[in-house]
Amino acid sequence: MLKLCDLKGAGQSVWLVAPRVTIGRASTCDLTLASDSVAKLHAEVVVDGDTLTLRDLSGYGGLAVNGQPIKGTTRLKLNDRVTIGDRELGVVDPKVARFRSSTSGSGAVSWALRANHPAIAGRVFPVKQASVVGRSDECDITFSLSHLSRRHARLEVRDGLLFVVDLGSANGTFLNNQRVSETRVRRGDELRFDTLSFSVVGPADDLDKTTVRPAVMIPREHDTAAEGESEAPPVDAVQSAPVAEAEMTRERQRYEGDAAAAEPGSSAWLWFGVVLLIGLGTAGVLWARQQGLL
Repeated sequence: MLKLCDLKGAGQSVWLVAPRVTIGRASTCDLTLASDSVAKLHAEVVVDGDTLTLRDLSGYGGLAVNGQPIKGTTRLKLNDRVTIGDRELGVVDPKVARFRSSTSGSGAVSWALRANHPAIAGRVFPVKQASVVGRSDECDITFSLSHLSRRHARLEVRDGLLFVVDLGSANGTFLNNQRVSETRVRRGDELRFDTLSFSVVGPADDLDKTTVRPAVMIPREHDTAAEGESEAPPVDAVQSAPVAEAEMTRERQRYEGDAAAAEPGSSAWLWFGVVLLIGLGTAGVLWARQQGLL
């Protein structure tokens, strides 16, 4: 996802999300530029999938892209420079580009809240280094809703990571439906101030990525196949050696017995035994009849 950033101050930026993003001097614009050279509603960027269209809404010019004056509409793409009055904006990808604040000189990481509430669905609210959310006009992000506290919660960017701190609100601050007092917030989380819900927009969390460990090469002196050596048996294998030897002896005896039965001539001896038993049985029957026993 791309952003439109004020190149003189990375704190002023807006995510380019559908359906459109408005730019001007008025506080109701998605990106507010406090300059007399900027009209109250100067321009808008229409977002249709990956297509960005810049449209002049002021009617008196003062709009240019990459130094070329614009009247009507024109397409925008990554790394374009947009001039509005005396302000210069850039179309950037936060994943590959970071702008430095002209006042603090520290690296700025961009975070924002995208509204889920039907009344303001799709509106994107940039988060500064420290932004207070609440009902009071003195807050950085203000909503005129009675169920919000005057100073409901504070959003803080610490070393590029986003945190939310509940300021003792009456109706609570919730992260992914869990009430919190202070916690870290990640991209894609749902952040809710009572019933006012937002999706968190920001940079990817590098800590969540899997690190691929390089393959470990086995030294030749430990390669048993190459050296013809065998490693020392584990302790369990040494302790169970007598049991294994006895088992091997029984297997060998069974094998030898099966082999002897399969030797040449063994079947002849088997038939001889059968005939002998039949003969003895017949002789016994005849003797019993002579004696009158049968």
